[in-house]
Amino acid sequence: MTEVKTAIVIGGGIAGPVAALALRKAGIEATVHEAYPSLTSGVGGTLALAPNGLAALRTIGADEAVTAIATPVKRTAMTVGRKHLDLPGLTGLPPQQQVHRNDLNRALHDRAVAGGVTIEYGKRLVGVREDGKGVTASFADGSTATADVLIGADGIHSTVRRLIDPDAAGPRYTGLLGFEAVARHEVGHEPGTMTFAFGKRAYYLYWPEPGGGTRWGVNLPQERPMSLTEARAVPSSDWMRTLLAAYGEDDPGRELILTSEADELQVVGSLHIMPPVRHWHRGRMVLVGDSAHAPSNSSGQGASLAVESAVQLARCLRDLPDIPSAYAAFERLRRSRVEKVAARAARINHAKAPGSVARVLMPIMMPIMLKTIMNPEKTVGPEQRYLIDWDAPVTRDLALV
Repeated sequence: MTEVKTAIVIGGGIAGPVAALALRKAGIEATVHEAYPSLTSGVGGTLALAPNGLAALRTIGADEAVTAIATPVKRTAMTVGRKHLDLPGLTGLPPQQQVHRNDLNRALHDRAVAGGVTIEYGKRLVGVREDGKGVTASFADGSTATADVLIGADGIHSTVRRLIDPDAAGPRYTGLLGFEAVARHEVGHEPGTMTFAFGKRAYYLYWPEPGGGTRWGVNLPQERPMSLTEARAVPSSDWMRTLLAAYGEDDPGRELILTSEADELQVVGSLHIMPPVRHWHRGRMVLVGDSAHAPSNSSGQGASLAVESAVQLARCLRDLPDIPSAYAAFERLRRSRVEKVAARAARINHAKAPGSVARVLMPIMMPIMLKTIMNPEKTVGPEQRYLIDWDAPVTRDLALV
């Protein structure tokens, strides 16, 4: 039986509310503390939830709330130059879901509140104090909170990560900037079809919107990173001219940009990944989600892995008798899996910004690769077929998990 009865969760994005719900299901009272003064608005674009992420959400009864606001992706295709290739998929799984980060945050917030979780806003963490009885978090507004454990679900720029390890590495820039919009142009594809396009100068993707038009997102190569504030300080009309210069020779890239409104352009900013984090936990503190593992968006797994980790952490705290063994088991359960996904995504990032020789060879090589090394069961099967058995006890011997 666990000694943990209460938890402080830092971060109210994706991993935070899921962790709080899973902890409550495990019999642990959890309160979420979010730095923003209210639910975020306008931060981030559309993200993917893979079948394994939906399965983890089902554990806490949040899957239907998410699929109700998401767009299912039933087919995928790739264009390289003039070649159009249908991509093979996995059988027997529900479709990937595309959902805007703001909508996902609200759905998880509402589900958490309905499940009895308290979420406090305007609580920016500034310090932590531990003793033999618990951990106390101090916030910028002068308030404090005390519990048995503190969970850092505070994202890629995590404060908790620095408190665990002051020398911890920070996020690494991928060399890409992200943008997103909805164009009036219709691509003529059936609903639920997502196309990954390698243009002459840069990568982009697009899919038909259920209400009409085409949603598109681009990963624009750029040498220096830009903060979200810097990127949004650039007039949208300037960004649209930059995007047209990059995609103006592509079909349908040109039409997508020309039929999109500049004032509706979603500037996502620099895309980052987390290099392997040395220390996931110390004392009563532990990291979960992007604070510990943030693969690039190329993986299509960032949100799903965060959800999985939140659920697995709750299982470990539920079943193991003390905090050190629970945290150690959690890291052993998760580290190898998330780092393999991150490595796969890093390889994809290189393809998104190919050099001149690679751009020439890609139309030739892609059809061959699809028939050989790009077998979906081998590449993404272990990721997307992953299921968490909530009822199975976690033991010190993880072979029995």
